[in-house]
Amino acid sequence: MGSLQRMAVLCGLTVMLATTAAQAEDWKVAKEQDGIKISLSEVAGSDYKAYRGVTLMKTTLAKLRALQEDVPGACAWIHECKTQKLLKHEGDQSWTYTQFNTPWPVTARDSVLHVTTVEGADGSLTRKLEGVPKYIPEEKGFVRVTKVDGFWKFVPKGDQIEVTYQVHTEPGGSIPSMVANKFVVDAPFNTLKALKERAEK
Repeated sequence: MGSLQRMAVLCGLTVMLATTAAQAEDWKVAKEQDGIKISLSEVAGSDYKAYRGVTLMKTTLAKLRALQEDVPGACAWIHECKTQKLLKHEGDQSWTYTQFNTPWPVTARDSVLHVTTVEGADGSLTRKLEGVPKYIPEEKGFVRVTKVDGFWKFVPKGDQIEVTYQVHTEPGGSIPSMVANKFVVDAPFNTLKALKERAEK
């Protein structure tokens, strides 16, 4: 990727992150346990809250990146992930397909993500997550997640990495509010906890 393209991607990413932040500003702490803080925010025009999880991990950026870029293997630490595969990889971008387990009577969900990785001048790494539901045809027996807007951000802090995982999802179909409210806390908490266990080994 040329420097102009990289700059365009970085500018675009900055705008997208700013947009996400603008949509979800009033964060309220929902859970704080095992060094992981989960906050939730209402999102204008949506029935579903955005979630943000933050924690410190005693690991390296290289190890975290390797764990994230092992797309099938990452399913082991992503909350309720049933299976996951890489559809396409091109430079700093990749497209992934994931199937999720859901509690009865909710129909299982699947999602297609476009992931853009940007290295910051401060040594940080940001992985922008954007749902692209029409990228591949829908699978029988699954409801396609209609919108995903979020990011992973890794910032070196001495001998640790500050990890932020923020997402807002429109899950498609109908989901009971009790299930949705539990998911927005469990998804970031369990994902970060499982990632932390592997990253600190």
